[in-house]
Amino acid sequence: MTERRVHIDVSGMTCANCASTVSDAVTSLDGVHDADVNFATDGGAVEYDADEVSLAEIYAAIENAGYDPVDDDRTISVTDMSCANCATTIEDAVGDVPGVISVDANYATDEVSVRYNPAEVDFDDIYAAIEEAGYTPVREESGEDGESTDDRRSAADAAREAETRRQRNLTLFGALLSVPLLFFVVETHLLGGGILPETVFGARFGWVEFLLATPVYAVLGREFLENSYKALVKNRTANMDVLIALGSTTAYGYSVVALLGILPEAGLYFDTAALILVFITLGNYLEARSKSQASDALRKLLEMEADTATVVREDGSEEEIPLSEVEVGDRMKVRPGEKIPTDGVVVKGESAVDESMVTGESVPVSKEPGDEVVGSTVNENGVLVVEATKVGEDTAIQQIVQTVKEAQSRQPEIQNVADRISAYFVPAVIANAVFWAVVWYAFPDALAGVVGALPLWGVVVGGPAAVGVFEFSVVVFASAVLIACPCALGLATPAATMVGTSIGAQNGVLFKGGDVLERVRDVDTVVFDKTGTLTTGEMELTDVVAISDEEHAAPDGGELAAPESGAAGDESFILRLAAAAESGSEHPLGQAIVDGARERGVDVGDAEDFENVPGQGVKATVDGREVLVGNRKLLEDAGVDVAPAEAEMERLEREGKTAMLVAVDGRVAGVVADADTVKESSARAVSELRERGVDVHVITGDNERTARAVAEQVGVDPDNVRAGVLPDEKADAVDDIQADGTQAMMVGDGVNDAPALATAYVGVAIGSGTDVAIEAADVTLMRDDPYDVVKAIRVSEGTLSKIKQNLFWALGYNTAMIPLASLGLLQPVLAAVAMAISSVSVLTNSLLFRRYTPDEDYRLFGR
Repeated sequence: MTERRVHIDVSGMTCANCASTVSDAVTSLDGVHDADVNFATDGGAVEYDADEVSLAEIYAAIENAGYDPVDDDRTISVTDMSCANCATTIEDAVGDVPGVISVDANYATDEVSVRYNPAEVDFDDIYAAIEEAGYTPVREESGEDGESTDDRRSAADAAREAETRRQRNLTLFGALLSVPLLFFVVETHLLGGGILPETVFGARFGWVEFLLATPVYAVLGREFLENSYKALVKNRTANMDVLIALGSTTAYGYSVVALLGILPEAGLYFDTAALILVFITLGNYLEARSKSQASDALRKLLEMEADTATVVREDGSEEEIPLSEVEVGDRMKVRPGEKIPTDGVVVKGESAVDESMVTGESVPVSKEPGDEVVGSTVNENGVLVVEATKVGEDTAIQQIVQTVKEAQSRQPEIQNVADRISAYFVPAVIANAVFWAVVWYAFPDALAGVVGALPLWGVVVGGPAAVGVFEFSVVVFASAVLIACPCALGLATPAATMVGTSIGAQNGVLFKGGDVLERVRDVDTVVFDKTGTLTTGEMELTDVVAISDEEHAAPDGGELAAPESGAAGDESFILRLAAAAESGSEHPLGQAIVDGARERGVDVGDAEDFENVPGQGVKATVDGREVLVGNRKLLEDAGVDVAPAEAEMERLEREGKTAMLVAVDGRVAGVVADADTVKESSARAVSELRERGVDVHVITGDNERTARAVAEQVGVDPDNVRAGVLPDEKADAVDDIQADGTQAMMVGDGVNDAPALATAYVGVAIGSGTDVAIEAADVTLMRDDPYDVVKAIRVSEGTLSKIKQNLFWALGYNTAMIPLASLGLLQPVLAAVAMAISSVSVLTNSLLFRRYTPDEDYRLFGR
């Protein structure tokens, strides 16, 4: 039993009942002994048994109760992970630190992502846990102490570069001493010997090999020996370092024993021991370089940030200051050719801005006062004055980088298979090596005969008959442990995921995790919200129709307006009342009515008793009259007969317009209609999705005729249109679509789309969408372009194809090479070379994927 007591700050509690709810939710978990939650202090203390329940489960219980337990996250760089087993060891070590909620170590990026309770965690404890496990974290001060995220990232990059240089220097040192040994290998095994003297200055020539190999073994081998000790003794696990240490030490130790004459007539393998370490270290160096190249995309993105900003002070003076000193509300002057320092809104000037580094769109975007701009984008021509709205870690470019890094730390489900294999891989390899060494020692002649009958090359070093049974068994053991490579298996998925998420970011598609990247490929149905997703969402007033009916009389007994339907007076009257009623609404349909009225010179008055009815329309009192503006349901619920306006409504809806009824004092008085423009790429997106065999649906709160008209324009089957769906019903509609096992992707942009995005198998927020929608989504499209849905699917398919290629190589390599080594068909040196090549080849294959652009489907042998 591991008893722990933690303090958790909780936001969102508004009364004592909230505290009671949180307490009940937490104490319902098995293993929680007590939970004292205080509404006044916005937090509470929890006592629990860490062996029965995790802190992550406690946090999840609070979140499921509808409240927000306070947490934070940090990414730590670790410079000396050598395989997937190292990552698992670090996860276990950090996960045991009190206050840590979850931890994810990524061998491919050399980073550890930690989610923790800031009220409990001291990061020195986390660093100490990593060091105690035998690894080296890059210690960083927190951003609160004055060090920015960029500073911390620079420290991590510096540590990564230092590790690459260290591996390079070790390789050069080992290679310098091993070149003569390489000649000895050629002389002995290829030229048949006899060229080199047997003695030098009266001493056996083997002492020359000893003098050359010993520094290599001591300097290059030290790291593997120390890591092996930590893995076996401290962490009680076995990793790749154990295999390398076993192989090189076997060759070196056997050679020392033979040189001292303890084993008469025994051969020397100093060259093998040294070359093993040189080739493995060379592989580590190439691997470190490849990892650095794989993260180049994010590094280059960050390098695009401006270093300074020209701030315009209140007195009109200009001052150039470091970017880190810019605050929200500062006004910055951006001249042609300069980078916009930070996210903001244009307050003065007009220009075209190159946003390609964020959206992937090469055509500059026109900007004028009121338009939003993204930091690090380039001002093309005119001078702009921009008011900063987001700075530091809140800017778009920082959020993009953070999202991609988080995506790289969340691996696809397919990685779980590799992790399970890796967990048992090294012990199985050692057991296999011992088994075959014993078998060769016990049955040398029989086994040599069987191997000799195979249609392959002969056994190495002449077989047991040439070098002796014991020595050959040692050779087989060394080869069998060195040939196996868990690195390739551990790198297969994260390396490809790292490149795939970077490709997405470069093309304006942000995946929130490698697991999301994997799911996107499996989508068989795409559900589009209509307004703002398939259409521009920029509504424009197109029609105002007055309904003239003799039965519609005003309260004073007079007519509502001129008797002739469609007269100017009628339309102005209807439009004035409708615009006044909608003046309190923030809905795009209402705003279009108000803007349209003002453009037509109509005086828009004030409304009283304004009420917004979600999914139906608005109610208000204008000039003492009760005015309703909305759909049929709004008027019918109010007891208004809509029949007189039905013909006009149907006509406008068939034209793809959104028609709204206007009722005055309990009677229908007219119809106003807004139109929304279908985006240019919508039809192309739908067409390509259907060509891929993906069903396309449309969900909208609009009426069915309008929805079907838009669906017809973009190519969606009318049977797949769900119209009149209220905001709180969209999630239910998605659930209904998925009821038969369909894996649906929901694409939306508004606050009312957030529940549906969270319900869908994959939720996609369009780039122009609200923060709430983006937060709920699994994928964010930086551009306001539905065709990027196709690009997201292509990136997903391409990445999964690359992962499968990597896994096929890694598994195929081990499946083929381990038997060859076990049968005595591989020299230990060649086994070490093959081991180094295997992991480098997986990384190289992933790096080749960087050339892919999602303008077309990924092909293995294509561009």
